[in-house]
Amino acid sequence: MGRNTRKRRTPLATKVVAGAAALAVGGGGLVWANFYASAHESGPSHNRTRSAGAQIATIQCPDVGQKLRRVPGRARAGVDKELANLDKQITEAYARLASTRRAQSGDANFVQNAILGPLKSKRTAALERIGINIRRVGGNAPDGLDRLAKCKGMMADQPNGGGDDGNGNGNGNGNGQGDQDNGGQGDGGQDQGQGDGQNQGDNGNGAAGPFADDFVDINDVEPGSRDLENGFAANGEGGSTGSFTAVCGVNENNLFNSDNLIVAPGVDNGAHHTHDYVGNQDNNAFSSDEDLAAADTSCQNQGDKSTYYWPVLRLQDGTQEFDAGDLGGGAEGNVGKILKAAQAEIRFVGNQRSDVVAMPKFLRVITGDAKAFTNGVANANSSFSCTGFEDRQVTDKYVLCPEGSQVVRTSNFQSCWDGQNIDSANHRDHVAFVQQDGSCPNGFQAIPQLQVRLVYDVPAPTIENGQVRNPYAVDGFPEQLHKPITDHNDFINVMDEDLMNEVVDCINRGEDCQ
Repeated sequence: MGRNTRKRRTPLATKVVAGAAALAVGGGGLVWANFYASAHESGPSHNRTRSAGAQIATIQCPDVGQKLRRVPGRARAGVDKELANLDKQITEAYARLASTRRAQSGDANFVQNAILGPLKSKRTAALERIGINIRRVGGNAPDGLDRLAKCKGMMADQPNGGGDDGNGNGNGNGNGQGDQDNGGQGDGGQDQGQGDGQNQGDNGNGAAGPFADDFVDINDVEPGSRDLENGFAANGEGGSTGSFTAVCGVNENNLFNSDNLIVAPGVDNGAHHTHDYVGNQDNNAFSSDEDLAAADTSCQNQGDKSTYYWPVLRLQDGTQEFDAGDLGGGAEGNVGKILKAAQAEIRFVGNQRSDVVAMPKFLRVITGDAKAFTNGVANANSSFSCTGFEDRQVTDKYVLCPEGSQVVRTSNFQSCWDGQNIDSANHRDHVAFVQQDGSCPNGFQAIPQLQVRLVYDVPAPTIENGQVRNPYAVDGFPEQLHKPITDHNDFINVMDEDLMNEVVDCINRGEDCQ
């Protein structure tokens, strides 16, 4: 699969995982951490046993971007670049964590002294630069930024039959040795036991997830376990009951990159994972609003040049994709075959209590949290299901669908706007979800709610003895371990005024249009 997008590699970006270069394996990915982790565990067990001990699985740092509330417009570019630098630092530290398991087993202070301590120093400098950027234009930097510098290790249990036994002897599920086996060369050296270029026990990503406990049989999910009508969907009595469907394809033009224009404008590989794009065809980190407005669109209605994008879904089957050696792809643990959605349904609906007003052009909205595994679930908004079972929605598990059923990812966006801003410092405060009664919070007004439903033909993973083979997973930041809770979706409104007015009129009249 090729890609059709403009990329500008910078010297800084090409060094993101330089410290982990020795981890490269024949399969094109990295041998990452040899551990087991599962977040927000609930529901049925998946036949695994816990070891008595636990080890540091990943790195948890305060999400500085979410703490920023007021950043002057003239400081945004500099602050965004420093926020991206903080992400890069965590990626480098996680790669170091993954590559030094043997050293960690022999020194209880290794992680603190060799990884977390230096990371804190780097973060302290970046946080100071954030303050300088804000003060330079006359703003007031938030108090206590330096308190956000310290990170910690997140602990996790070991899987049954895999991983490091504490003495540098990983068994990799019995098929080819893990990154700590006796055939490895130094800390994180290349594995000498890999017959086909990847560890047979880790699906080619070095045990960076997902794991058996990240999956649930859809038949074991209770109907109504997540009521998407409660506070999210429209069509309440007396409200605006119409809908508008945007037909924009399923990325037939192969537009992929690992940028994030909303969160990290001007920063190559700002997402550290690969995105699918539909709609606007000039979406990358360097696209200006003028670029977006002048671009082609994959949408049937040429007045809709909005960009709709989400992390790709991959099947970890050993496929060498176009980005197998790239940052954002295999070089950061995102490996396997990219699966395009068989269907990408994009729909705008109304509000339960009132009419909706037009979205401003270039409004930016993010739903979900790409860092929910380490941040917690406050901003998580993932939802997985299967066709024929969509009354059963799961936020923290990938689903195993029966034969003939397809995997479904659903994202329902915030639908209340502050009436003034197209973005905010943390990319969240300018929009909000409706309240329990369907109304918008004080100071916000209802706008058309974007709902994205993605349907995939995914071969069902095999789970035996607590081990998963050929799983599927969303792309993510390396330290997030491909957890389903990190799924997210992004949108920039680039509809022309006539089309946006048509969308609003259609919804408020109670009609279904496209």
